[in-house]
Amino acid sequence: MATAKPGASLKHLRKTNGWTLAEVSKRTGIPPSTLSRIENDRVSPTYDLLARLSRGLSVDVAQLVSSAPVAAAATAEQQGRRSLNRIGDGELIEMSNHTLRYLSTDLLRKQVTPILTEYRARTLEEFGELMRHAGEEFLFVLEGAVELHTELYAPVVLKAGESVYFDSRMGHAYLANGPGPCRALSICVAPQEEMRKVHDAVLRTEAAVEATPAKRIAPITKQRRRRTG
Repeated sequence: MATAKPGASLKHLRKTNGWTLAEVSKRTGIPPSTLSRIENDRVSPTYDLLARLSRGLSVDVAQLVSSAPVAAAATAEQQGRRSLNRIGDGELIEMSNHTLRYLSTDLLRKQVTPILTEYRARTLEEFGELMRHAGEEFLFVLEGAVELHTELYAPVVLKAGESVYFDSRMGHAYLANGPGPCRALSICVAPQEEMRKVHDAVLRTEAAVEATPAKRIAPITKQRRRRTG
């Protein structure tokens, strides 16, 4: 199993495109200080952060977590691609309260992001801030029990073999319920192409707003000077 290096991938992507941390921050909405900590491996990015980087920088999550060459998306003439995951495969991201193992990272532009997870936090204080990201999420418990907290529903405990599907824009947190290991398969579905279109439109609107005041102020200033003269 390989250990993912999202920090190195982000730094390489940023340098290749000639972006500053401030520019990446504007595109993704992630503070420059957090981006710097990711790049220098002082913090492991959650799926939320990876999803925001993916949408804002128009790259696939696989490009941010894969340590191996990534296969391009299939064209209309070349259908039928596949990705095989053997035992122990995947790109691992270790965090303080849970572990994420991203699967099938050799494929770009997947319709879903499959993640094997292990949760260790047993209180909301341990887990930290609720996660939220675009799209929907399916969670299937493999071992132990998961206590799912959301901002709109009462907490629910899911045992091995049980599952839940929900809108992942809703704040959510996963806790390990019980003394033993707690493992699950999480499948995140995000409309990446649509989100990129929306993000690009927002950037164009912001650029237009920034440029508009300067154009409008100049004629008014000249008119006032004529009148006072």
